[in-house]
Amino acid sequence: MATIHFISGLPRSGSTLLAALLRQNPRFEAGMSGPLAGLFGALLGEMSARNEFSVFIDDAKRERILHGLFDSFYADCPADVVFDTNRGWCGWMAAVSRLFPDAKVIACVRELPWVVDSIERLIQRNVFTPSSIFGFNPGGTVYTRANGVVGQDGMVGAAYDMLKQACFGAQRDRLLVVQYETLTAEPARTMRAIYDFIGEPMFEHSFDHIDYDVTDFDERAGTPGLHTVHSEVRAQPRETILPPDLFNRFVNDAFWRDPAAVPAGLRVV
Repeated sequence: MATIHFISGLPRSGSTLLAALLRQNPRFEAGMSGPLAGLFGALLGEMSARNEFSVFIDDAKRERILHGLFDSFYADCPADVVFDTNRGWCGWMAAVSRLFPDAKVIACVRELPWVVDSIERLIQRNVFTPSSIFGFNPGGTVYTRANGVVGQDGMVGAAYDMLKQACFGAQRDRLLVVQYETLTAEPARTMRAIYDFIGEPMFEHSFDHIDYDVTDFDERAGTPGLHTVHSEVRAQPRETILPPDLFNRFVNDAFWRDPAAVPAGLRVV
């Protein structure tokens, strides 16, 4: 099987852009968030004590079955290096390190107000297409939507909690935090840091001609533009569409930007 690494972190923080860049390397396979993490969690649950036959499954069997999941899923992938993308991987750092001792996890992050702003911008852009993010509910306000995504079980809140667990956990030495702001403003430096982190020879990437289109998936999800990647990597300053009080609720949540708050051994680019 190919060498496997993981892309995780916060939504709307550059994971699809990063995957689009990585896949320029013919030795690499990377893409948008996929189903493996969900299958992984489902298998863990079905092999737990809630299954009356779990008495026949010990940890050695669980490990082989979970490893086999990856082997089977990527059996037809010709790449030497695979990056599997899902926000859930930050929550399974201990399991990932057991299954793949050499695997690294790249956590894409972004300042929280701009994550929420980006989600709201999508919703307001697609005014006639209710989004799967909110259960295709056409109602609500910017406040109810923000509260929903940042809640403990929301797409932002859950990912943020998993990110913090990974950043402060025992496996943080295999984690690289990649800031959206750095990726878009200094893509060459960011890619050099990633190659150094995973121990692969550097590849000359193009930051002016990026080709990655998953329009059909986004339209089926009722959120056109959810995984849109622009053809050129560039920072795009803009004004927020969030009310000031809502925007300011999240301005101090980017702990990775405070050197005093970053735990020893955690790499941030």
